Amino acid sequence: MSEQNNEDLTPRSDEELTDEQKGLEEAAPEQAAFVERPHGQIIEGANGGEGTVVRSAYLGKEMQTSFLEYSMSVIVSRALPDVRDGLKPVHRRILYAMNESGYTPSRPHMKSARTVGDVIGKYHPHGDSAVYDTMVRMAQPFSMRVPLVDGHGNFGSIDGDSAAAMRYTEARLDKVAMELLRDLDKETVDFQPNFDESLEEPSVLPARFPNLLVNGSAGIAVGMATNIPPHNLGEVIDATCLMLRNPDCTTEELMEVMPGPDFPTGAIIMGSQGIRDAYETGRGSLSIRAKCEIKETKQGKSQIVIREIPYQVNRQRLLEKLGELVHEKKLPEISNIHDGADRHGIDIIIDLKQSAIPEVVLNKLYKHTQLQVGFGVIMLALVDGVPRVLSLKEFLGHYIAHQEDVITRRTKFELTKAEERAHILEGYLVALDHIDEVISIIRGSDTDAQASGRLQERFSLSEKQAEAILQMRLRRLTGMERVKLEEELAELREKIDYFRRVLADRSLVHQIIMDEMNEIKERFNTPRRTKIGSAAKDINVEDLIADENMVVTVTKAGYIKRLPVATYRSQKRGGKGTQGVNLKDNDYVDHIFVASTHAYMLFFSSKGKVYRLKVYELPEASRHARGTAIVNLLPLEKGETIAAVIASKDFPEDEYLMFATAQGMVKKTSMALYDRTRKDGLIAINLKDDDRLIAVKRVSPGDKVLMASTAGKAIKWDESEARPMGRDTMGVRGINLPAGATALGLEIAHEGSCLLVLTEKGYGKRTLAEEYPDQHRGGQGVFTINMTAKKGLLIETKIVDEDDEVMIMSEEGVVVRTAVSGITMQGRSTQGVRIMNVADSDKVSAVAVTKKGKKARKKDAADEIDLDEIETDDAAEAEDSAADTAEE
Repeated sequence: MSEQNNEDLTPRSDEELTDEQKGLEEAAPEQAAFVERPHGQIIEGANGGEGTVVRSAYLGKEMQTSFLEYSMSVIVSRALPDVRDGLKPVHRRILYAMNESGYTPSRPHMKSARTVGDVIGKYHPHGDSAVYDTMVRMAQPFSMRVPLVDGHGNFGSIDGDSAAAMRYTEARLDKVAMELLRDLDKETVDFQPNFDESLEEPSVLPARFPNLLVNGSAGIAVGMATNIPPHNLGEVIDATCLMLRNPDCTTEELMEVMPGPDFPTGAIIMGSQGIRDAYETGRGSLSIRAKCEIKETKQGKSQIVIREIPYQVNRQRLLEKLGELVHEKKLPEISNIHDGADRHGIDIIIDLKQSAIPEVVLNKLYKHTQLQVGFGVIMLALVDGVPRVLSLKEFLGHYIAHQEDVITRRTKFELTKAEERAHILEGYLVALDHIDEVISIIRGSDTDAQASGRLQERFSLSEKQAEAILQMRLRRLTGMERVKLEEELAELREKIDYFRRVLADRSLVHQIIMDEMNEIKERFNTPRRTKIGSAAKDINVEDLIADENMVVTVTKAGYIKRLPVATYRSQKRGGKGTQGVNLKDNDYVDHIFVASTHAYMLFFSSKGKVYRLKVYELPEASRHARGTAIVNLLPLEKGETIAAVIASKDFPEDEYLMFATAQGMVKKTSMALYDRTRKDGLIAINLKDDDRLIAVKRVSPGDKVLMASTAGKAIKWDESEARPMGRDTMGVRGINLPAGATALGLEIAHEGSCLLVLTEKGYGKRTLAEEYPDQHRGGQGVFTINMTAKKGLLIETKIVDEDDEVMIMSEEGVVVRTAVSGITMQGRSTQGVRIMNVADSDKVSAVAVTKKGKKARKKDAADEIDLDEIETDDAAEAEDSAADTAEE
C-alpha cells in the first residue's frame, strides 16, 4: 500500500491534472511551485468496500476556509446576541427548555441540574459548567438589571463567591422572563431543528420588551466584541414608545426619557458625552465612579463610606487592594478599613487619620483602585445573522420591526383560529335550525362518511362543519346552548373584524406594542439606580496632593527636602532654636523658603540657568533628615549650585523677575518668558565668566529695589531704572561695589516695610525702608549697619512687615523662628541687637520670612509665602524651655 501511495503522489503532467487542480494552480501559482500535485484516488477499504476519497487541497486555502467557518460559528452561534431578543443561543435555550419543562413562576423550583441536563440533552451540546454558569448569571441581581431566572440557594455574591454546585441549587423562570416567551405558541417566531434534528427550538424569542438594552450583553467573538450596558426597564420602554410615536426623533430627545445606562450595582456615570457617543455611533467610553459619602465621627475624624461600587467590580478584590495600598503606605492617610456589608447594603467604611483631607484621599482611591473604572461601550449585535455596530435609534428600529412581525404573525394566527371556530359555530347553528332533518339524515346513513357527505350536500356545509355536527353532543340541542353559541359567534365576528383591522393598519399595530409594553412597565419597573453626574476631570498627580504650605531647605552641599511648616515652633527673640536638620561635616543650609505644594518652583542656578519643578515633586523628609541630593532632581553641571528659588502658580506677562549677580549686575525680564520647561534647563541670564547669580525677585511697576553689599552698604532705586530685557541677556549695573566686596542680594521694598539686616554672628535690626534715600541705579549706596569684628560681615538683608516671622538657620543646622515684632526697630546706621545666639564655631547661613495670620502681598515669592495661623505646641515648647534652662 505504501508503494502504491508513493507512486500515486508523484507529480503529474498537465494532461493528467483535473480541471479543479488546474484552477487551484492558476489561482495560487506561488504555492503550487512548492506543493506536489496529488490526484484524487479512491483507497480501498479494509473490508473490500469503498474507501476514502483523497482530494487535493492547498494548506493556506484550507486553513482560511476552516478558520472562517469556525469564526462564523463563534460569531453567530455563541458570542453575540440577537438584536431582536437580546439573547445568545445558550440563554435562549435555557429559557426555552425551562418553559417547555414547566419550570415557570407558578410552579415550584426545580433542581438546577435538571435544567442543565434538559438544555444539554435537547438543545445545547456543550459543557454542563458553561450552561450552569450562564444560568447562574441570569439569576444574579448584581449582574442582571432584570434577572430572568428565579434562583433558590447560593447563586454567588458580589464579593466574587461562586455559586453552589448545580445539584444543590434550584431555579425556575422569573415572572419577567415569561414576557420574553409570551405568545411563543402562536407562531410568532420561526423554529429550527436542534443539533440532532430530533426536536425544534425557536430561532428567536418574541421578547415583549427590549431585553438587549435592559440587561445588556458582553461577549468576545473572533475579531470583534460586544459590550452593551444594562438600562432601566421603564426608561427603555419609554424610549421605544417615543420612537414608535415619532420615528424621526433625535438622540437628544431619546436621552430625555432614557438618559443613560442603569447598572444593577448603582454607582455614578461621570458625564454624558460618552453616553451620547455610544448612542449616536455605537461606540463610547464611560467613566463609572463608586458612590461615596464623607462622614464625621464623634471623635472629630473623617470617614469615607463606600455605598455602591461600579458594575462588574469584585468587592472582595477591592477590599484586598485597599489593604495592599495601606500596607505599602501608598495611602498613609487611612487608619482602618471596615467591611460594613449587611442585609441593608455593601458598605465599605474607611477611617481616616486626624490630619487627612477626605477629598484628597478620595482622589487617590479613584486613581489607584476600582472605585473608578472605565466601561467601553460597543453596541454590536446580530442583525439577520450579520454582526453590526448599531446606534440607539437603529437598536430600537430593529426591535420595533421585530415586534411588528410578532404582532402581525400573532394576529394572523388568532384570526385563523377565530375564523375556524366561527366556521364551526355557523355549522352548529345550521344544524340546530334543522335538527330533526339532521337527525333523520344521520339515522338513515350507514357510515360516518355517508352521513357527512349527505349533510354537506343537503345544507351546503363544509367537511369540517359536517364532522363537527356528527361529533356534537345531545346537550347542545337545548335552547340555552343555542343562545351561548350565538353569543360566542357574535363575539368571534367582532374579534375577526378587529384582527383584520390590525393587519390592515400599521398604526394600530404600533398602539398594541405600546399598550403591551406599558403594561409590562407597570408590573416590573423599578427606580433608576445609577446617577449621571458631571464629567470627571482626568485625575493627575496634583489632584492627589493636599494643598498645604511646606518648608523647603537646600544645603550648600546640594541636599534638598520639604516638610510641613507647622513642624517648626515659634520662639521668642534670642531663643536657642531646635535642631532642624542633621548635616554632613562642613555642610550648612544655604536656602530656606516656604511654598504651597501646588506651586511651581523655579530653581535659578549660580550659572544663570533656570529649572522648574512642582513643590510636591520634591522629596518629603523628617525634620532631622538631611534630604535628597538635588542633582538627583535637577540636571546640574559640576560646580553649579542653586542661587535663588521662586514659587509661582502663574506667569503673568505684566510682572517681572529682577535678577542680581555677585558683581552687582541686575536685569529685569517678564515672567511670561519663563513659563516653559526644558529637561536640561533654560538660560535665565547671561553671566561673565567670574560672576554668579545671587538673587531673583518678582517686581511690579512702582516697586523699590534695595541692594546691599558685604561692606555694609545698601542702595535703593526705582524698578523702572532697569528697563525690561529678554531672557538671554546680561543686564546693567545695579550697585557699585568697593574692592573685595560682593553684592548680598536684592530685596523689593513697599510702603511701610522694614529692611531686616543680619550679620554672620546673629546681630541685626529693623530699619524703615523710607530711611534709605532714593538713588539712581549704579551707585555705592549708604551704610545700613555699623560693622564690627564681633558682628562679622553682613550676611543677609530681608524686607519684613510687623506681623511677619523670620526663620534663621545656621551653618550647623540650628533653626530659630521668631516674630519680627520682637526685633528692635533702629535707625539706618546703628549697632543692632542679638537676634540669634550663634555658637563661636557657627555662622548664620540663611534667613526666610513667613507670613502669619494674613495673606502675603507677594504671596508667590519663595520666601514670602503666607502661613495660615501656625499653631504652637505649648507642651513641647515648655519642655524645650526647661531643657534650655538646665543646660544654662
